[in-house]
Amino acid sequence: MSGVAQLLAQGKVRDVYEAGDHLLMVATDRISAFDVVLPTAIPDKGRVLSALSLYWFEQVADIVPHHLLTADVSAFPGPFTNRPDLAGRAMLVKRARMVPIECVARGYLSGSGWKEYRQNGTVCGISLPDGLVESDRLPEPIFTPATKAATGHDVNISLDEAAEIVGRGLAERLKELTLAVYEHAAEVAEGRGIILADTKFEFGFADGELILCDEVLTPDSSRFWPADRYAPGGPQPSFDKQYVRDWLDASGWNHEPPPPELPGEVVQNTAARYREAYDRLTGEPFDRYLRRMGVR
Repeated sequence: MSGVAQLLAQGKVRDVYEAGDHLLMVATDRISAFDVVLPTAIPDKGRVLSALSLYWFEQVADIVPHHLLTADVSAFPGPFTNRPDLAGRAMLVKRARMVPIECVARGYLSGSGWKEYRQNGTVCGISLPDGLVESDRLPEPIFTPATKAATGHDVNISLDEAAEIVGRGLAERLKELTLAVYEHAAEVAEGRGIILADTKFEFGFADGELILCDEVLTPDSSRFWPADRYAPGGPQPSFDKQYVRDWLDASGWNHEPPPPELPGEVVQNTAARYREAYDRLTGEPFDRYLRRMGVR
């Protein structure tokens, strides 16, 4: 970003800029794995993340208000107005006082939840039935909060531990909203032949109101599995960067900087997975989204 734009924060994928009374969130094409940003970008990955967030904000607006104001570059304040490079990948959003925990909903047993279950028979202190296998559907969706880590992985915590951080009333409200949004999104995804295994949300307060913030229900914040290939008992094929992680592991990289460059085939296949996630979840071809947003 050039000109007088003031960068407020930079994450692994997103750049956040001051925009008068509001903020401008820009989803870049950067990709990270094992908490390291890779040197190779994935074309239009940021636009897929923004496109899906826009779709889901509209889908869940009746459940919880959100921070999105507009994604129309012609309505952005200066110096961001009518910037072609921002089309389809940037959102003008409300400023919010962020709640200092990640709000995770799980409907299936995978990732860190599967790891904890194998050790203790629990996930974030929630006891689960014996005999579950990796990727099993849970008896009912569960709320499994986590602390936000500036570096490294977030740390799973119990609801009681979350209540110690944010207060009991807010923790219970976050649980209620997280599960409500997850269950609605899982139903929508199921109708598209997609399993929403788990997802994480961030909430904040704006004008005294609890709102949904950041990205929502994207392949970077969620596990999406093709329903027609679902087979509990091991990892599942997914519409996210697991393909990149698998290639990195096979390459012999030790997960410490510097990471290797991704070959062209891996870049192309990863980009295709992200695009397919948008196509299947929304029912709209991603190219149509690009045209609608004035990208090309």
